[in-house]
Formats: sequence, structure tokens, C-alpha cells
Amino acid sequence: MLFRFVLSLVLVSFAVSVQAVTFRSSIDDAKWELEASKFSCRLSQLIPSFGDAVFEHEAGESVRFVLKPTENIHFDKGAKLVAEAAPWQPGMSPRFIGSVKAMERTGHLSVKPDHAQNMLAALYKGLMPTFTAPEWYGTDESLRVSVSAVNFQSAYSDYVACTAGLLPVNYRQVARTAILFPSAQWRLSDTSRERLDLIALYVKNDDSVKGVFVDGHSDNMGRRLMNRDISKRRAEEVTAYLINLGIEPNMITTRYHGERYPVVKNNSKKNRDRNRRVTIRLERD
Repeated sequence: MLFRFVLSLVLVSFAVSVQAVTFRSSIDDAKWELEASKFSCRLSQLIPSFGDAVFEHEAGESVRFVLKPTENIHFDKGAKLVAEAAPWQPGMSPRFIGSVKAMERTGHLSVKPDHAQNMLAALYKGLMPTFTAPEWYGTDESLRVSVSAVNFQSAYSDYVACTAGLLPVNYRQVARTAILFPSAQWRLSDTSRERLDLIALYVKNDDSVKGVFVDGHSDNMGRRLMNRDISKRRAEEVTAYLINLGIEPNMITTRYHGERYPVVKNNSKKNRDRNRRVTIRLERD
């Protein structure tokens, strides 16, 4: 049943394509541009008179694809995404990838990671990922936008080399971190060290990070002075570990607060477990 439904979508797409307005790069115009760094790999193609097709793989994330029309009115009703043969590949069967909704503010089509991976595989095989919308500028004609596979394989090799050099995390993933501690303990666990390893690796690679704030906290079990002391030990333990990993001491601000700033009320064991923590906050320029 599902196969028939998918097949009907594909057949409808191709039936409508006879009357569709189509945008795609010609063989001579199709170019792939790669912007590569340790933080992201961006592989894009300009679609003449329409906009940009962009694969973006950010450090610590899965690849995503965004189709960015110059005007944001084309995909109000979403689009169907199909991998189809190029005009010079007669006889190759199309493959339905999925349905895509437009982003509300921009009108861009954002393709989820698994479908973006399917698009990369299709392009590598010489197929053209094609988006079909039911109408173009409110007319009876449908809209078809194709991403060309011309010159893709050589660009893909450079893209793969870029992704191999990405950091394991991005700024959003390490900018705010909480390291938790057992009751009355301040020594770091193996899991905590692994997390701090990632933070230190990122900081040493991003010159825009200018400050690291380390704040120690406790739950409310025990006397306040004792809680303040153990929060101090926790914060100093984290700071010492970061310095040992190569973070400059003058970048780090270490503070400790005892039980003064619980993240949740200290009214259950689960909540007290969350309050025994050291937070690490990165600050950029």
C-alpha cells in the first residue's frame, strides 16, 4: 500500500512536470562551492534565477540541507522531494525521498538529516534531487527546482575530507555545561573528564572564546560553611583539570557559591543530585 502511494506521488510529479516551470543549472553553469573549516563544512550550488542549494555539516551535528529561494513565496504549501534522472540519463527510475515543509519566517525548505543524506547519495550516483511545489506564483503551473549532479563527485571528495576534520562538538554544545557530583564528593568521574576534554578541545580551537567561567555549587545537606567549602573544592578541581589540558589560567574565572543558587528546589534526592554541580560557561568576544 505504501509503495503504491509513493509511486502515485512520483507519477503525479512527473505528469505535472510537463506543465511545470523548472529551475536548474545547465551542464556548463553547474558549480559546487565548498567552504571548509574545523567548525563546519558548507557545500553549495547556485541555481540560476532561483536561489541557493546548501548542504551544511556543522561540527557535532548531522548534515542538513536547505533550499534558499531568493523570494520566499514559492513553497507556502511545501514540496515533494524526488531523486530523478538527469536529462542525459534516460531509463533511470526516480526515487521518492520525502515531503518537505517551508520554514515559516524565511520560506526556505529545510530537509531533515536522513533525507539530506539520501540527497547526497543520489547526487553521487548522478541523480538530481528535485523539489516540486503545486503552484508557481499562484498560477496553474507547478514549480520544479532541481539540484544538479554535474561536477558533484569531485566536490564531494573535498566535502568528505572537510567533515573528517570537524571538531567533535560545536559552540552551542559546550557553551553551557553542568558537571554533577555525588554527595560530599569533589573528585571528577571519568564521564566528567570526557566532557571537560571536549570543552578544552573546543576552547583551544576557537579564538573567539575569551573567557571560561567555572562556578561551584552544593545541595543544602549539611552546614552552610561546609557546603561552601565543598563547592569551592569542586570548582577548583574542574579549574585545575582544564588548566592541565592546556587552557590558559588567565582565561578562567573560578567562583563558588555553596547552596545559595540551587537550579531546582532541594526537596528530593533527585533534585539535590542536580544541585551538586559545577557549571562551565564559555564567553565569546
